[in-house]
Amino acid sequence: MMDAWPAVAWILMLVSVSEWTETAESRDFTMKDIIQLHPSTTPHPGGFKCFTCQDAADNYDCNRWAPDVYCPKDTSYCYTLHMMDNHGDSVSVTKRCATWEHCRFAGCVNITHNGFQVCTSCCHGNICNMLVPINDSGAVFSSAGPLVGAGCRLRPAALRYITLITASSCWTHLRSRIA
Repeated sequence: MMDAWPAVAWILMLVSVSEWTETAESRDFTMKDIIQLHPSTTPHPGGFKCFTCQDAADNYDCNRWAPDVYCPKDTSYCYTLHMMDNHGDSVSVTKRCATWEHCRFAGCVNITHNGFQVCTSCCHGNICNMLVPINDSGAVFSSAGPLVGAGCRLRPAALRYITLITASSCWTHLRSRIA
């Protein structure tokens, strides 16, 4: 029974080494890599875009004619203001890049003198303001972007290395018991 462990350890080691050579050629790109490779693609590190429009008739018109430009460096969020009539139909849509101060009061408000409802929302991420808020469920301040936590996972090579260390320590422990 003890003779099987050296063979298993060697097989694990050979599989790990052979897979390391495959993964050494490719890797995941990070945002830092993209900025270094293509410095002209963003005007500043961490640059992002928002749909931008002023008093568009509806969300379709806003997104369709929004200029394709980067947000200023001092902004971090995409802001959306959606005004609706008492039937829920769009009256106007305004979208822009915004600072944290402009995003603190997301939500919906009823305007009593004309029966309109105004909903505002903010989000963090590249063109994250594609949709408009239509009620309190969508009128939120979402500060978590799509890449939060993306770099916190173990890579397959790291998992193989942990497996190799575990197999090696098991082999060492078994050899000390035999001797």
